[in-house]
Amino acid sequence: MFFEHIPHLHYIWLVVASTIAGVMNAMAGGGSFLSFPAMLGVGVLPVQANATNTVALWPGQLTSVVTLRGDVRRDLLPTIATTSVLGGVLGAEVLLHTAQRTFMHLIPWLILIGTLIFGISGWLSKWVRGRATRHDVEPPIPHFWLACALLPVCFYIGYFGAGAGFLVMTILALFGMERMHALNALKVVAAMLSNLCAIITFILQGAIVWHYCLVAMFFAAFGGWVGARFARRVNGEVLRVIVVGTGIVIAAYFFWKQAHG
Repeated sequence: MFFEHIPHLHYIWLVVASTIAGVMNAMAGGGSFLSFPAMLGVGVLPVQANATNTVALWPGQLTSVVTLRGDVRRDLLPTIATTSVLGGVLGAEVLLHTAQRTFMHLIPWLILIGTLIFGISGWLSKWVRGRATRHDVEPPIPHFWLACALLPVCFYIGYFGAGAGFLVMTILALFGMERMHALNALKVVAAMLSNLCAIITFILQGAIVWHYCLVAMFFAAFGGWVGARFARRVNGEVLRVIVVGTGIVIAAYFFWKQAHG
């Protein structure tokens, strides 16, 4: 690849992309749209790039769970946790048994789907908040059917995951959950656990390229710290447009690369 012919440029590219991804995740989300292609750009194979990127961005999810732990609905936690673990492991196993060439062909579609999910997430959030203003008492949630609805989403998180958190919130809202803080907290719990199980699977299978992972992890964390400091100063809708635009451009690039590869 181009980066391999210029000393140290591949590390510089990974540092820049990981830092910006950390900023994006802290301010609006969607950092994977940039950090995952950066892993590919430095020469990591597609399946290993996705696994390595998942590990690099996971610590930010863990700190979010710690911050939001007071908003988690304890009665739903066993169902969310069990479904997340099962879906995360299944998604990771399917990823690791996907041929590199097949996954490379799926990449633009996965990025495009994640971008579209992220694009409509603003409308979904407004819809969820609208439901919260119309109801005073939340109805009981059937745990079995909730698990059935969440399992495909958690599988997707373990397999690729971009944009899936908003699907978790939407499903919980459809089942009658109204409080926005609780929705957001359970969304983060589901993503964190699904990715954790995927990460354990990736590590056991030796799918992590650690020297790239540690570089990306450090600078994504730094970017997250920077992004958190400036998050309230930037218009959220502007950030959403930037993230969606980035995702569309990257998806278009991979479609073009496949057509001319």
